[in-house]
Amino acid sequence: MIKIKYYFFSVILIMASKFGITQTEPLSKNPNIIIILTDDQGYNDVGFNGCEDIPTPNIDRIAKEGVKFTNGYVTYAVCGPSRAGLMTGRYQDQFGFSRNPIFSPQDPEMGLPLSEQTLADIVKSAGYKTMGVGKWHLGAHAGLHPNVRGFDEFFGFLGGGHRYFPEEWTIEHESEAKGEGGSYRTKIQRNGKPVEEREYLTDALSREAVSFVKQNAGHPFFLYLAYNAPHTPLQATEKYLSRFHHIADKKRRTYAAMVSAVDDGVGLLLQQLEKSGISNNTIVFFLSDNGGPEQDNASDNGVLRAGKSSFYEGGIHVPFAMRWPDKIKAGQVCETPVISLDIAATIVANIRDRVTVKNELHGIDVMPIVNGTVKNTPKRTLFWRRYDTQEHIARQGNGPFKVLLKTNKKELYNVNEDISETRNLFEENQHKTVREFLVKELEEWKMKLKEPAFLGLVKEQMDEYWKQRNKRTP
Repeated sequence: MIKIKYYFFSVILIMASKFGITQTEPLSKNPNIIIILTDDQGYNDVGFNGCEDIPTPNIDRIAKEGVKFTNGYVTYAVCGPSRAGLMTGRYQDQFGFSRNPIFSPQDPEMGLPLSEQTLADIVKSAGYKTMGVGKWHLGAHAGLHPNVRGFDEFFGFLGGGHRYFPEEWTIEHESEAKGEGGSYRTKIQRNGKPVEEREYLTDALSREAVSFVKQNAGHPFFLYLAYNAPHTPLQATEKYLSRFHHIADKKRRTYAAMVSAVDDGVGLLLQQLEKSGISNNTIVFFLSDNGGPEQDNASDNGVLRAGKSSFYEGGIHVPFAMRWPDKIKAGQVCETPVISLDIAATIVANIRDRVTVKNELHGIDVMPIVNGTVKNTPKRTLFWRRYDTQEHIARQGNGPFKVLLKTNKKELYNVNEDISETRNLFEENQHKTVREFLVKELEEWKMKLKEPAFLGLVKEQMDEYWKQRNKRTP
């Protein structure tokens, strides 16, 4: 955990010399930053994690030309809270974002609180151009819109999901949508205004991301490219479906097509970086927002236990890679546990101009780990909370053990030796010391957490929310 307020950074020439990195761009220039986030993608559904039936050559380039994190985590096992942690660099339970928000454009409290800075806010303080593309899911109210949360430009939608074919976007504006289902049919918007879009959604998002890079290549920029694929509904065009006749299962075939569409977009983006001459000094992160819901979208989490919504490995352990040719030697594999919180801390630590960070960041700069400039793995513990089921989870950041505390059960796993979490070690005396340590760490962390700030996407909670909303509406 680190607290960052102001930073002045200089270039470390020794590192470039040590790793044989060829510098082709001005050393004084701040790095461009791209975060590519997929939605509900399984751990095993990228080539760099061993996927065999869905080729992902462009996504794999990020890992091949940079670093693959074999123990990459997100801060929550469903979309909204995971994005809140990523976008702030802070444990979302410390500011009450403990549930998936209900789609409610009328509610200024249903989303990311204004007390929190976004990554876009932070990098703008260093003069970056910023754009958000795709899924927001951090609040549909005008006061929570991406354009007032640090993004100069926004192209996408505000809710938790969306349909992919333009002919199904029959609702002009978010305010006209009836609940979450209606939000999936809203027109795509640009900076708050609906647009007449004709492309398959994934292709449109890729197009806008590439255009932003092309237009801003001469200026440091931050691009947050949040695909909603391969989140349901499972919809793909024949262009992508035709690539997967070898997959017999229809659901898996459509899922594969959706992942392939994302991969094409990633390829176009990487090509544009090269055409613009800024590839080497652009940091590119790739990850999924949570594990795959295997029964819903035919994703594959491999040997990881469970999936989306679960705090076993299948729900929070995701495909995770990073590329920065100027500073990261190609072909790295990092086994040290990292978490999506580290993205913000890494960005802040590697911007050489002054940046303003108002709140405590909870991650670490991963660059010293990746480049081997630290001898010992950082001593830290990673945490998770699932408020509505009173689950609390801690995972050693420099060791193999993970503890899960539930209302009726306590569990301890050595996830290095037992990644599928099949053997509960909690009652074994030989693990008493680490068990007590992790429980103590959790108890101390729990003292920093807040109650949920809003009700969430659970039927009973939604029913209660709309009941209370209707009482307040004249």
